[in-house]
Amino acid sequence: MPQPAALLDFLADLARHNERDWFQARKAVYDQLRLAFEADVAYWLGELAKDEPALAGLDPRKCVFRIYRDVRFSKNKLPYKTHFSAYFSAGGKAGTTPGRYLQVGPGGQTLIAGGLYEPDKEQLAAVRQEIDYAPDSLRALLAAPAARQFFPAGLSGEQLKKMPPGYEPTHPEASWLRHKQFLLTHELPDTQVRALTPDTWRAHVLGALRALGPFCQWLMVSG
Repeated sequence: MPQPAALLDFLADLARHNERDWFQARKAVYDQLRLAFEADVAYWLGELAKDEPALAGLDPRKCVFRIYRDVRFSKNKLPYKTHFSAYFSAGGKAGTTPGRYLQVGPGGQTLIAGGLYEPDKEQLAAVRQEIDYAPDSLRALLAAPAARQFFPAGLSGEQLKKMPPGYEPTHPEASWLRHKQFLLTHELPDTQVRALTPDTWRAHVLGALRALGPFCQWLMVSG
């Protein structure tokens, strides 16, 4: 099981040589790192499933995103992403329910996040209604020790410049209600990732993923 530093090294090299010939010449290295990443994802899924049966039996390969970029409609024609990533939800990476996201990459790309990244209209309305009716439940979640350890900045994500229709600018939870995304995010600098062994890497990521559980459940109930 390669150390996380080995993955950062490969991805940093890929960022400097983002072309098919370079990648194909190192495909065996990529395949080894991909298999190791999938093994980590399988471990995290297994641990999370102990408390969340909806994740039991989920194929880790269904959670891991491809490294190949879809360049058909993009001005950026670089063929490869410079990070590995996975999404933990009942539907895997295709899931639309609140879930957890892991991304590993050099240059400050490593993060663990969870919540609703692209809520639909109904989800958005339901979460805002819950904030309006019972903000103390969200406040308690964000004040929990595990949340404060991994997500001290609190709720993150894109926000509207103005209040959404139906809510006054003077609403006491105005900053939350303006959100278009409802996320908690834990970023890891490269130096921290490189200092982790395979075991401490697994433990750190699992701690953050577990800390996201109550928030994702709150969003599930709200939505």
